Amino acid sequence: MLNVAVASGYFAVKSQMMPVSNNSEAQKIRFEVPYGTPVLKIISSLKEHGLIKNEKLFYASIKYPQLLKFFFPSAQIPQADFKSGTYYLSPAMDYTELLSILSSGQQEYIHVSIPEGLTISKIAALLEENGICSKDDFVKVCHEPSILAEYSIPSDSCEGFLFPDTYFLNSGMQAESVIRIMLDNFSSKIHEIPAAANMSEQDLFDLVTLASIVEREYRVKEEAPLIASVFKNRLKQNIGLYSCATIEYILTEIQGREHPKVILIEDTKIDNPYNTYKWAGLPPGPISNPGLTALNACFNTPKTNYYFFQIVDPAAGRHVFTSTFDQHVSNHNLYTK
Repeated sequence: MLNVAVASGYFAVKSQMMPVSNNSEAQKIRFEVPYGTPVLKIISSLKEHGLIKNEKLFYASIKYPQLLKFFFPSAQIPQADFKSGTYYLSPAMDYTELLSILSSGQQEYIHVSIPEGLTISKIAALLEENGICSKDDFVKVCHEPSILAEYSIPSDSCEGFLFPDTYFLNSGMQAESVIRIMLDNFSSKIHEIPAAANMSEQDLFDLVTLASIVEREYRVKEEAPLIASVFKNRLKQNIGLYSCATIEYILTEIQGREHPKVILIEDTKIDNPYNTYKWAGLPPGPISNPGLTALNACFNTPKTNYYFFQIVDPAAGRHVFTSTFDQHVSNHNLYTK
């Protein structure tokens, strides 16, 4: 009777450790492990997703690997060390398979594309939307003095230095890790531009600031260098840049208003150092995070006599470039911006 009871208990326990499904083609389930999730919460989530039968036995298998060896003597017992990420798990997997995958770190990456010209706040919102990290944490770390000092950014934020690209990230990452990936990418990309070599921190910052404006002004790639030339010519003559993009930045990022359909005359009179209609020279810092087209346009700007540009094809985003104010005014009959 004792042997029968022992055998019965053995098979009862082992049955609880067997896969939930016997169907080897059972549909896999997307399973997320956010960064810093406690083991017990992960186990509870496995049960909720129908991936294990018994939470206590699964925990015991982690704590006492010899238990798995006893019930599955021929199996390769993995070292349980859960890593954050997104995995695809099947209810047909046994304990050893689940432990092996969750400890492998070979998770599904989340592809996040950061378009050129986004601001810190918009990047933060996009990352939170994709489950990467908290929007508030991202914005906060972007203003962290230690990060700015480490990456030699002479500003109060990382604005302008978060390189727009497609990133392969994990769910629940720390904001600082994401920011470092973007800043390292910027450093790598900027080294692809020979003109940026041996440039001082301030000179680099000034050109990134200019590139952030060019990024928000051009739509046709080949016009970016010409727009940069207009702005550089105006800077040399201490003429205001008169960039609508800087007004948009004030309205949306500083004042927190909705993106304007049009820039009004009164908007150009706002008393703010980012207002390039009111003040000559560059604004205090970047107004967006520029890509390589805008950066190259500002680091390798052609010499022109242009001081003005006016949109002539709003659908295509094309401009006409002129050297004198009279020419610029005469172009207003082409299209009124």
